[in-house]
Amino acid sequence: MGFTAIWISPVTKQLPQNTAYGEAYHGYWQQDLYALNEKFGTASDLKALSAAVHARGMYLMVDVVVNHFAWSGNASTVNYYDFSPFSSQTFFHSYCPITSNDYCCNQTGVEDCWLGDNNVELPDLDTTNQCVINTYYAWIKSLVSTYEIDGLRIDTVKHVQESFWPGFNAAAGIYCVGEVFDGDPAYTCPYQNCLDGVLNYPLYFPLTAAFQSTSGSISALVNEVNQIKSSCKDTSLLGTFLENHDNPRFPSLTSDVSLDKNAIAFTLLADGVPIVYEGQEQHYSGGNDPYNREAIWLSSYSTIAPLYSFIASINQIRNHATYRDSNYLRYMAYPIYSDSSTVAMRKGFDGYQIIGVFSNLGANGAGYTLTLGNTGFMSGEAVVEILQCKTITAEISGNIPVPMGQGLPNPVVPCISNSTHTNIDVDEDLVDPLYLQDLPDAVERKLAMFTTSATSELELPPSAFREGFMLEKQGELDGSFLETADGESSSTVPVPILDAAIFRVRRHLVWKVVALLGVAVLMAWL
Repeated sequence: MGFTAIWISPVTKQLPQNTAYGEAYHGYWQQDLYALNEKFGTASDLKALSAAVHARGMYLMVDVVVNHFAWSGNASTVNYYDFSPFSSQTFFHSYCPITSNDYCCNQTGVEDCWLGDNNVELPDLDTTNQCVINTYYAWIKSLVSTYEIDGLRIDTVKHVQESFWPGFNAAAGIYCVGEVFDGDPAYTCPYQNCLDGVLNYPLYFPLTAAFQSTSGSISALVNEVNQIKSSCKDTSLLGTFLENHDNPRFPSLTSDVSLDKNAIAFTLLADGVPIVYEGQEQHYSGGNDPYNREAIWLSSYSTIAPLYSFIASINQIRNHATYRDSNYLRYMAYPIYSDSSTVAMRKGFDGYQIIGVFSNLGANGAGYTLTLGNTGFMSGEAVVEILQCKTITAEISGNIPVPMGQGLPNPVVPCISNSTHTNIDVDEDLVDPLYLQDLPDAVERKLAMFTTSATSELELPPSAFREGFMLEKQGELDGSFLETADGESSSTVPVPILDAAIFRVRRHLVWKVVALLGVAVLMAWL
């Protein structure tokens, strides 16, 4: 699917009781910072996971909780001695429940009062206490170093005073993105002065509203995109998402797959770090927590689900753009066209741009041609509509006629080269058959440099095929796989350009499922 990172649940030891809401399977009810959740595995297991992720050229992102610990029962029964290393009430704020008025008008209450309820209370750490500060900074530095973590997602950021976060981010020494559960850019964006990034809730709400029905407001989405760009410090570091474990899954709002595809494509091609929540690729449709937390293994890890293939295709468009232009991610996307049902976004400098056209007409949307200007394309320039694999020629004015139909999104990119054939050698050291890993990004992206009419030859060393390994192309493509196991000096397979990201070396004698996915980031429950 082209993932480059995975985001896993918090790994700290949880409260052990089976509560009114079930067990602490999600990882947000910690009781001991310095012990791992034994139901997820051991320290050796986590180190092995980290090593396996890195061996695939991917990054490991871990969720962490700072704001609170957890207790099975009401506030009057809390035994602080059960918490480690904060085993005294002096490390916590005095009990007061957060109220709706606090969220509206009292930031002190948001930061000092407790989340939870009488079934499971979440005692609130006093993060102004210098001992608490020093302990957390030392802990996160050790956690990152011990398990070679590459990024952090931080829970309940707005419930901790802003002054705590710069030191925490510095102590971690890696990319940190915080959950600030609020759709107002004026409230959420300032937290980017304290952390590298925040989850893009200001985009999430109008994005969901725009595509959850055929009457959604495109204009509200366009206005919010522009507001976020003017309010946030660096939109390239925001975490952009459509689904997560705290919000209803998008298909619980609509069963229209075309609408879902538009919303997904928008998040993957927008500014920021795109995040896909496990199960999203399987079209899971759970509503509010806990129904949005379905186990991924219930899908049998299907790689033929329509949204699995769709996400892989859109993601590779983004991967291709970042390979071709190192400044692509720094270019701030902006709307070049919108009407009551359509928005077209441009991201990327001339010659490297992606024009994403998104519609909320739904699967019953009629076919028509949308003529777009302000794309940066020149008169007579050939461009490609990727998902339909159609070549479009820019008009004399530079406008491009984009074919629309069935309410589907249409990403358009420039053709790159007139090359017709090439050979691409894969260094033997880059193909490790022990891990069933994807071919390295460098190889995939070299393949992606050729036009839709080009054919290239992918040449692999014999190590790629020893012990019954084969090169497999996913999807309905010509030459679906090449298989050899006799130790020949090399093997080749014709590679059409659009197949570039869909190759993998896998062992077909003994198939082992490797439960590692990632997009820019894929959120995965352990």
